[in-house]
Amino acid sequence: MMNHCKIIILAACVVMFTLSCKKENTEKYKVQRGNFTQTITETGELAAVNMRAFVMQRYGRYWYEMKIIGLLDHGTAVEAGDSLIQFDPSEVQRFIIDRETRLETQKANLEKMTVEVQNRKSELQSSLKSEEATFALKKLELEQFRFESDKAKKVKELEFEQAKIRLNKAKQSIEYYDIIAENQLYVQKIQVKRMNEEIKNAYDVLPKLTIRTPIPGIFQVARKRRSRDRLMIGDEVYVGRALGNVPDLTWIKVNTVINETDFMKIYEGQPVNVRLDALPNVVFKGEIAKISRLCRPIEWGSKRKVFDVEVKILVTDERLKPGMTVSCEFICSNLSDVFFVPLQCVENTGKRHYIYLKDGTGFQKMEVKAGPANNSSIVIEANVKKGQELWTVNDVKNIDKD
Repeated sequence: MMNHCKIIILAACVVMFTLSCKKENTEKYKVQRGNFTQTITETGELAAVNMRAFVMQRYGRYWYEMKIIGLLDHGTAVEAGDSLIQFDPSEVQRFIIDRETRLETQKANLEKMTVEVQNRKSELQSSLKSEEATFALKKLELEQFRFESDKAKKVKELEFEQAKIRLNKAKQSIEYYDIIAENQLYVQKIQVKRMNEEIKNAYDVLPKLTIRTPIPGIFQVARKRRSRDRLMIGDEVYVGRALGNVPDLTWIKVNTVINETDFMKIYEGQPVNVRLDALPNVVFKGEIAKISRLCRPIEWGSKRKVFDVEVKILVTDERLKPGMTVSCEFICSNLSDVFFVPLQCVENTGKRHYIYLKDGTGFQKMEVKAGPANNSSIVIEANVKKGQELWTVNDVKNIDKD
């Protein structure tokens, strides 16, 4: 008997508790009237406004592959000017030693060639003077034989012509040799100049093998393409290979999207409330900074089309980190003196919308015209009064089951 009484009391408590909970749940859902803010909510991801990406570049004409011998840990905080990555300079240093050795050889060849050219020019000048003297002598002999026999005169004329030819040939030899010698010296000087430039370029490469960040932030090491592991000391990297990046955490933006049906409701400069998934009750003020001009499928093969949107957060906060998931509440319009109810209290059946007004212990179903909505409420047009209590759609379904 005692146990039977206890069971009855316990059952009564459960019923009272259930009714109390239902009453408590329904009391907070009421018809409201006043100013209403229409919003659109989309999910996005945080990213740094200012970020520097580092890619393996080609160093000069020869180095398109480098070995990493120094690398900061992933996630290390850095300041502007800090070194991030160090490449092995041994190949460049060996190249410098080789080119400096070759340069000495080329300089020696240039000096030798210069001396040979000067000696050869002296020889040609001496030969020219000899031919000029011979020409002058033959010219005098020709004048002296004016009154000699025709045969003797003819011999002297031929000797004079031979001297003239040899003189012209000596002059041409000097002219031709000047051109040839000038070209040879020019080519050799180019060789020396090229060696000097290669050595200078190699020395210029050495400080570039230490990659430094121009901005403060957090160093993020890039991943390998195949294994997806992060780069590490000892890895060989090629031209065009991503090495890492440094996002500046001072100012953060959100990369998000807007549905094509809502595209005309947003504009650049429009206010946006940003909430972290980890801190849903904390609002960070932002505004639309950029709207894409092209529409795209949100996923491959999806029929849903969206526009990419960039939202700039107007405050700095250490809790905002790149890669975190957020919700963006776009403030579209403000309506005055309208009725609105919680979203949980509106049933959508195709083209019609219904609410359930509390009626004693039951409910009264009423069709309404739905208007703009935000992430918590929706505007309605119906014969209702402010403060009327509502049932949620789920509560009505539970009542029907009971």
